Parts: sequence; structure tokens; C-alpha cells
Amino acid sequence: MHFPPAQKPAQKPLRRLGAAVAAALTGLALGGCSPAVDVAPAADAANPACAPMMVALPDAIGDARLRKTNSQATAAWGDPSQVVLRCGVNVPGPTTDRCVSVNDVDWVIKEGNPVWTLTTYGREPATEILMDPNKISSATVLADLSGAAAKIKASRKCVGQQDVQNLPTSK
Repeated sequence: MHFPPAQKPAQKPLRRLGAAVAAALTGLALGGCSPAVDVAPAADAANPACAPMMVALPDAIGDARLRKTNSQATAAWGDPSQVVLRCGVNVPGPTTDRCVSVNDVDWVIKEGNPVWTLTTYGREPATEILMDPNKISSATVLADLSGAAAKIKASRKCVGQQDVQNLPTSK
């Protein structure tokens, strides 16, 4: 028996369509976004109390845009990263480290060289921010992130020397 040759004109449009779809998908995969920032999750990152804060994070801190991260309850801003946030870190206990209140959120500040660690105080789970004050202002970071951090309810506040004066004496 003799079969007619395959319809080559019908196959060419299908090949062209397949090649166009493959090229489009490759373009989306390569140009869609920058790689996710590698951030180690905090020990209590799965704590459900982190969720309201995470959805309230700003799209930008100063000129640094929010980027995708590869871990739960983490965020990063800037390319390269200027600010990294992790929810679910250990809750700080009483400390003599500097503590500041920004928009009713208390932050314990540990100045490193060059990276500073800013940790919420009196909120569980605690949130940690790593940032370099030579690249972005700590005032900007705290002002822009305090609204989101306030989504985790405070149970304690920082006290300063002025708060512990005139305490009653024991009898």
C-alpha cells in the first residue's frame, strides 16, 4: 500500500507555535525576577503570630525595594540586600543594651561593625532586623517597619533609668 506523504505545511505551523511558546516561557523564567535572597529562618518562624506582620511589610524601605526570600517569615529589601528581617527569633530578656521606642514599638539595638541588629522587645515572637547603617538609615528602617511589627501584640515595654527612679523600698 501507498500512503500519502505527511502534510508538511500543517506540521510547520505547529513547530513554529511550539518554538514560540518555549521561547516565551524561557524569557519569562530568565527575566521574571531576580533570584530569591538566601535567609536562614528563625527558630520560631512557623509561629502563626508572624503572619499578620509579614503581610503588612512595606514594598520599600527608603529606596530599597522588597525582594523575595527563600525562607518562611523572612524578608529583604535592596539589591544587594540592605535590610533583612526574620520573625520568630528568640525573645530578648532584660538587657542593658540601648532600647528605643519608634511608633510604640520597642527595639533593642546592638551596634555591630558594620551590621546592626535591631530586635523587637516585649513582643512574642520577636522580630530581628539586620542592617548596615552606612548603607541605610536606622531611623528610616525602624520608622518603615514599626507599623508591621506592631501587628504582633506587645506584652512588655522597655524601661530606662528614668523609669526606675523613685521605686518604693522594701520593708
